[in-house]
Amino acid sequence: MKKLLKLSIGLTGFAIAFGSVLAAAQTANDLVGTWRLVSIAYEQNGKTTQPYGANPKGIQIFGSDGRVAVVIVKSDLPKFASNNRIEGTAEENKAVIQGSLAYFGTYKADDKSYSLQIEGSTFPNFAGTSQKRTFVIKGDELTVSNPAASTGLPSTTVWRRVK
Repeated sequence: MKKLLKLSIGLTGFAIAFGSVLAAAQTANDLVGTWRLVSIAYEQNGKTTQPYGANPKGIQIFGSDGRVAVVIVKSDLPKFASNNRIEGTAEENKAVIQGSLAYFGTYKADDKSYSLQIEGSTFPNFAGTSQKRTFVIKGDELTVSNPAASTGLPSTTVWRRVK
């Protein structure tokens, strides 16, 4: 009976450990889908900042066809007093430029990183560039590390899969 109990406990421990490994495993195909932004942070000299605030909004879509689109905005962007986006004041335009980022293009992924070929962006310097990001998927959470974001600083973004 003791041997059976030990075997049962041992198998349970193995199943838990093996299940944890499987849960952490990821493939490039796991990126495919729609992801909602949870957080974005930049690191500089050991200090972390949240340029899009504590509650940023965003979406990232990885298509099975190799296309990608990303939109990130501060949750408190000011509305334009004119109610016309081409008639924004200098302050309104500055707030929107500094509080949002969008880009689209193609991607190729392996099990630890993906490379972007950016076709267009609200930050014109991104257009036509190739960029590489590392990623980790745990359950429905995607954590992406970017060594040189649009600010030139390393960033970490956390996304949650949209179901």
